[in-house]
Amino acid sequence: MASLLENHRRYDLRNDLEKALNRVDFFRIFHTMALRFGFNHFGILQLGNENDACMLSTRLVLHDLPSGLAEEYDKRHRFGDSLFYKTLHTSIISSVWRADDPDCANGQNLLVQLGFELLLSVPVHAAATGARYAVLFLGDGNDIARSEHFELTYDAICAFDYFYRIALSNKAGMGLTPRETEILKWISHGKTASEIALIVSVSEHTVNSHTATILKKLDVVNRTQMVAKAIREQIIQ
Repeated sequence: MASLLENHRRYDLRNDLEKALNRVDFFRIFHTMALRFGFNHFGILQLGNENDACMLSTRLVLHDLPSGLAEEYDKRHRFGDSLFYKTLHTSIISSVWRADDPDCANGQNLLVQLGFELLLSVPVHAAATGARYAVLFLGDGNDIARSEHFELTYDAICAFDYFYRIALSNKAGMGLTPRETEILKWISHGKTASEIALIVSVSEHTVNSHTATILKKLDVVNRTQMVAKAIREQIIQ
C-alpha cells in the first residue's frame, strides 16, 4: 500500500509520491529533485557484497545518466576499486564528494572518471528486506549548503521508500542476485559462457550454474526468452 500514516511526513513531495504508480513516475520525481537542488543527474544504486566484482551499470536500478555513460565507465574502470564504493560499505552517513578530493588516489576517484564535479550520496535501505541501496545526485556544482544537504537527504529517503514499495518490491529483480543480474546483462550482450567467465572472474561452470538459476527464477526455457523477459520486466535495459 502506497499510503502511509499522517505522522509519516513527506512535506513538498507528498502529492507526487501519493500519485506515483510506476518507474516512469519515480524517474520524474528523482529527476526533478536533482534539478531543484542544482544537480544534473540522479542514480539509484543497489549494493551487493563488498568483494563482488561489480559493475556500475549493473547496479543502477533507476537513473537519468547520459546514455552509455555507465557502460563506457565499466569498460575503463572497476567500480569496486573506487573509494566511493568502498565507503558505501563502511558507513550509512550521507556524504558529499568532489572531483578535487585529495583523499581519492589515482584510479579511485569516481567523479573524475565519470566527468562530474560533485556527488551527493544518500544511503537507504528497504525496510521489508534490509537490502541496501544509495540514492546519488551528480552535477557540476562546487558544493551544497548544509540546509540543502539535509533537505535533499530527507526528500531522497522519502522518495526511495515509496519507490521501493511500489516499483521495486513487486519485481525485486525477479529474485535475482546482483551477480545473476550481472551475468544476465552480459548474456543480453551476446557473450558466451566462457567469455562471461573471463569478464566476471569465475569459472565457466559457475556461469552455467547461474544461468540455470536465472532461467528458473524467470520461468523461461532458453536464453532468448530470458533476455526478452528481463527487458520487459525492466531487470535490464
